Order: sequence, then C-alpha cells, then structure tokens
Amino acid sequence: MTTNTPVASLRVTAPEVQEAYDTQALQQLDSAHYLHPFTDHAALRERGARVIVRAEDVYLWDSDGKKIIDGMAGLWCVNAGYGRASIADAVHAQLLQLPFYNSFFNTTNVPAVKLAALLAQLSPPQFQHVFFTGSGSEANDTIVRMVRRYWQLAGKPGREVIISRRNAYHGSTMAGASLGGMPGMHAQGGLPIPGIDHIGQPNYAEEGRGMSEAEFGLHAAGWLEEKILEVGPDRVAAFIGEPVQGAGGVIIPPATYWPEIQRICDKYDILLVSDEVICGFGRLGTWFGCQLMGFEPDLIAFAKGVTSGYVPLGGVLVGSRVAHTLIEKGGDFNHGFTYSGHPAACAAALENIRILQAEHLVERVALETGPHLKARFASLVAHPLVGHAETCGLAAGLNLVRRKGQTAHDCEAFPSTHAVGMLCRKHMFDNGVIMRAVGDRMIVAPPLSISVARIDEMVERIRYCLDLTLEEVVARGWMA
Repeated sequence: MTTNTPVASLRVTAPEVQEAYDTQALQQLDSAHYLHPFTDHAALRERGARVIVRAEDVYLWDSDGKKIIDGMAGLWCVNAGYGRASIADAVHAQLLQLPFYNSFFNTTNVPAVKLAALLAQLSPPQFQHVFFTGSGSEANDTIVRMVRRYWQLAGKPGREVIISRRNAYHGSTMAGASLGGMPGMHAQGGLPIPGIDHIGQPNYAEEGRGMSEAEFGLHAAGWLEEKILEVGPDRVAAFIGEPVQGAGGVIIPPATYWPEIQRICDKYDILLVSDEVICGFGRLGTWFGCQLMGFEPDLIAFAKGVTSGYVPLGGVLVGSRVAHTLIEKGGDFNHGFTYSGHPAACAAALENIRILQAEHLVERVALETGPHLKARFASLVAHPLVGHAETCGLAAGLNLVRRKGQTAHDCEAFPSTHAVGMLCRKHMFDNGVIMRAVGDRMIVAPPLSISVARIDEMVERIRYCLDLTLEEVVARGWMA
C-alpha cells in the first residue's frame, strides 16, 4: 500500500465568499423541483446535491465554501477555464445590441457570420460551411438528417444506414442516443431508431490480447468493413466516431485505426463523420481530433469547447462534397432550430476562440501540459490499484484493478457489483478533485488553461484518493 499524504496538506478552503448559502434549503428545493440528467433521483434525494456557487480558472467552490479542482472542465467543455470576464463582456455587449434574432426567412446576424468564417479558417481545408445548432446532441441529429438528405440528392435514397460503435456517446436525443452505443440508454425509449447499426470499439486493453497495438488497430477497423458487407454497401450511408471516445472512458485508438477506417470508407464510398464535441477546440492538442488521428472526415460535429461552455452552442462543419450537393441540388433543407446561430452564443464563441489563439492554449496542450499530464499519469501505474493509465492531450484515464498483471490484458478486474469506481469518485469529491468514473475506469479532462503546477496538484490529490480507495477495498476484503 502506498503512503497516504496527510489530509491537512491536501485539503484547501475557499477564500471568504461574498454570499452565505443555506445548503440544506437549496438541496431541498433541488430535490423538490429539479430533475437532473442521468440521475437516480431517489438516491440523490437521500444524500442531497452538491451546490456549486462559483468558479475561477480550474477551481470550483460549493455552497459550503469547499474548493475543488475541476478535473473534468465542467463536462469536457470549459477549455479556456473559468472566470473569463472578456467572454462575459462579449455576451453582455451582444445582448444589449441584438439579444436574439433567428436565422430563418433569409436573415442572418453579424456574430454568426463572423464565427462561420472563422471556423472555416480553423478547420481542415475541406470545410467551408457551418450549420449551427444549440448542442452536440442537436449537431448529431442534424448529421443524421444531412447524411440521408445527401444520398437522396445523390440519387441513392437506399443509403440510410449509419454505423457507429458500441460504448460510443453521441448525445441523448432520439437520434443522438441511437447513434451512441450505450446499452443503458438503448434500454429506455425504444432505441436505437431504425437505420442505425454498431460495431465494436477500438479498446486495446480489453480486446487486443495476443496482438500488437498496430495489429489491433487494423483488426478493430476491419469490423467496419465486416458490418458494411453484412448490411450491404448500397445501404450504408456513413460511419460516425469520436477520435477519442470520451464518455466511454477516454478510449484512445491505436495509431493504425483511423487511417484504416478512412481507407474502408473511401473503398465503399460512404461518408465519414467525426464527432468532435469533446475532442474539438484543443482537447487533444490540435484544433480538431481528426487532425491528430490522421483522417479527413466529410462532416464534423462540434459543441462544448467552442464557447468553453459559457453559453450553449453547437454545430456541424460541412465538407465540400456534402455542402456542394445540398446547396446546388437540394432546394430547401427542411431542418433547423430557433437558436441556430444565436448571436450571443456566437459572440461568446468568437471571444473564446480569440483567447485560445492569443494564449496558444492548443499548442500548450501539444507541447507542454499534455506531455506533463502523460508523465504524471504514468507515475500512477505504480499504485497497487492502477492496472494501466493512458493519455491523449488533456484527456486521461486509468483502470482500477483487483490484481495487477504484467500487461493491461493480464490484470484482474473487480466484480462490477463492487462499484469500486464510484467509491473512488466519492473520495475524489470529498477531497477536492473532480474525477469521473466510467465503471472502474477513472478519467480526467481538465481545462486547457491548467498549468503544470496545477496538474501536479491534481495528480497528487488523485494519488491520495487512490490511497483512501485502497484502504476501503482492503477493509471490505475485496483485494483477497
């Protein structure tokens, strides 16, 4: 067992807050009226919600004054960090000038036009057009309709099937949840909708025994070709995937995977879609994850980091192949949202991107903070509970295991009924760091603004909480 760092050296308290909060009263109101996403509300009622009241840089404070390192950047989104007054100022100024107008009826607004042009500059060269939405889920719903409309216009209306991956996450709307491959979501609401199919995920630690990473990457990509042939090439419209699977547990594919996916899509003339809702805007050390992974998609879904989460905004970057067909042959594309191109959201995005560029945050992830996080996470493999750890840019994951092995494939997992990941997550929250549990895989994705010193602080808190988790599982007799 590793040596525990004394609690006093790790616990921190917030500076004096300006407002006193009645946490219990807020929790009671929350329980009485607020239905949360992905939540067991009966269980939440028993313990009460954590009430977050303010934030600065990479830190949050709750209503009891506790200071917490946000290792998940909100929900993969606060790329520029908290407390950016210039983003608030940009939104405020836009709200005073033009708080809202729609993009229907042949109208537009200045921030939306400027943002569309800027995104065309930042994205790979095949992207010169943008369709704005309010979220990543809406972006992926848009992609389903856009892909199927494209094939109608191309004279191949039978091409309707979109292939995704098991354990992928593409949102929680009907189409988004169908594209995703999470059984718990498919069990509710009659999902997936027709015309969506799934293949395995490129998880080398779980599926690659007996193969090198390079061999496994080609093997896993081959599942796409098998599925295309099973469904029928004349029925397949597109393949969608996250460059790195985020909510699935930071699943980082081997370097051979995406180029082979590209080859297969090209061979069968199907559209390739990159879901960059998490990976976009610097998370992996490039503006878009497809640039790091070496493939050229026809469509890109984005959201989250485009505004650093300050105001909701999403969209679809539309490649030249699809855009030309929609524009030149399509007439009306009967799809859209009241808030497509919302001027205040686009103003937030413009200022957010200015910050990312001016402070070179994307480059810092590639050259400084990403490599430092990789080294520090690698050091956690020495812990008795950690089977393996891996990172890509500022996204990282480690597996909690009952018994370590010579390789990731040789480790013995805990029984799922023990829910060791949730025990570990509780220790993290209780000791001032947010780390997400996906089963027994613990993941982080901090703000891109995080410094090397803050990464060190975060990792030491993680190490301390791993010690506490180990003590608990040993006391329960789960390590025997």
